[in-house]
Amino acid sequence: MSKSILSLLLALFCISCSSDTTNPTPPITTEILYFPPLSGTTWETKSIESLGWKPSAVQPLLDYLELKHSKGFIILVNGRIVIENYFNGHNANANWYWASAGKTLTATVTGIAQQENLININNKVSQYIGTGWTSAPIAKENLITCKNLLTMTSGLDDTTDDVSPSALTYTADAGTRWAYHNVYVKLQDVIAQASGQSWSNYFNTKLRDKIGMNGTWFTSGNNIVYNSTTRSMARFGLLMLNKGKWENDVILNENYFNEATNTSQNINLGYGYLWWLNGKANYHLPQSQVTFQGSIIPTAPNDMFMALGKNDQKIYVIPSKKMVVIRMGDAADAANLALSNFDETLWTKISALYQ
Repeated sequence: MSKSILSLLLALFCISCSSDTTNPTPPITTEILYFPPLSGTTWETKSIESLGWKPSAVQPLLDYLELKHSKGFIILVNGRIVIENYFNGHNANANWYWASAGKTLTATVTGIAQQENLININNKVSQYIGTGWTSAPIAKENLITCKNLLTMTSGLDDTTDDVSPSALTYTADAGTRWAYHNVYVKLQDVIAQASGQSWSNYFNTKLRDKIGMNGTWFTSGNNIVYNSTTRSMARFGLLMLNKGKWENDVILNENYFNEATNTSQNINLGYGYLWWLNGKANYHLPQSQVTFQGSIIPTAPNDMFMALGKNDQKIYVIPSKKMVVIRMGDAADAANLALSNFDETLWTKISALYQ
């Protein structure tokens, strides 16, 4: 054997002997996304300190939330509860209304109905619920697809929340105008007709019960509104953080999820399928045709997508930080449809936790 080969074998032997098998270098691990059990109150927690966040920033956040008429507030990181607080007489077992934040429930169930081949969002609405559901000329009504309802581009008059046929009048061709409008609820009728079930029954079996939510739908004026506990809202946010999967159970397929949480049309870049999108070049607001430049909430992460409801009902999902933030309560300031100045200040307080 040559001297060079002998030297190489000796070196390899020494390396082998010097490795510490009793205390090996721990492997690099990524914390697994946590999902609470479908029933019961068990929900793992995570401390502010373990995240490297600032404990001193917690109380100013909680004080602001209480001052601004909040009722329930939760922050999840990787599915675990980091902050959970209730204010102004509310508690963990009390239900509260989602208002327009519940639009995202309808968007999600629409995707579920499509993956079950009950509907196709590119088909016209009248294919499922018949003609005459608007007062628009039949040729214009037949331009309106389920996707137009998901993207707020029906072209119907948006000056009233009334969705009776007489109130749904023609303003522009479908797809040419973005306007925040209650007509999206017609998707619930589409799904009921296509599934042969009531909307609430289909919703309960295909979404609510599969992720352990509580809650019911109720009628309030011209609106169909969902209410639940704050934790149930957080469960839905967690499902969306995981792109439509609850642990290994695919509730909503990822292709539809991606469509829903990205810009859905070229008029309002800050809007997906009934989800608001942060960090886009411009956006529109409810009851306005003005294009506003910049991000919807400049103090919040750019990749955040949001369910926003009247009087500051909020679901914020931030994939880059593996965070879900929930706020329920009365209006922080003046009554509002979805967005308010509260969002920007609230995110200044939240960001102070980790910046």
